[in-house]
Amino acid sequence: MTDNSVSAGPGSDVRALLAAALLTYSAGVLMLVGYLLLSGVFGAILGLVGAGFGVVWWRNVHGERVIPRNVPARSLIILAGVGAVLTVLALVMAA
Repeated sequence: MTDNSVSAGPGSDVRALLAAALLTYSAGVLMLVGYLLLSGVFGAILGLVGAGFGVVWWRNVHGERVIPRNVPARSLIILAGVGAVLTVLALVMAA
């Protein structure tokens, strides 16, 4: 088996996978919140624009990489919290 020169270890790979999944999930839920808030496609488009700005901000925070080699655990916790808050907001708005 050859060594993976990109990976910093299995823990780093798992954190990178979680970061990618949470970024995707949070962007989708933000689009849903925009859709529910403005009752239409325009809200979803605004949510998509907001998600784009969020990804650009995430990239600037992590040294010009969207998925850095070593994602800090603190960043994952914050991202999971943001996803949870957006999910609760979407559930409240849909009810």
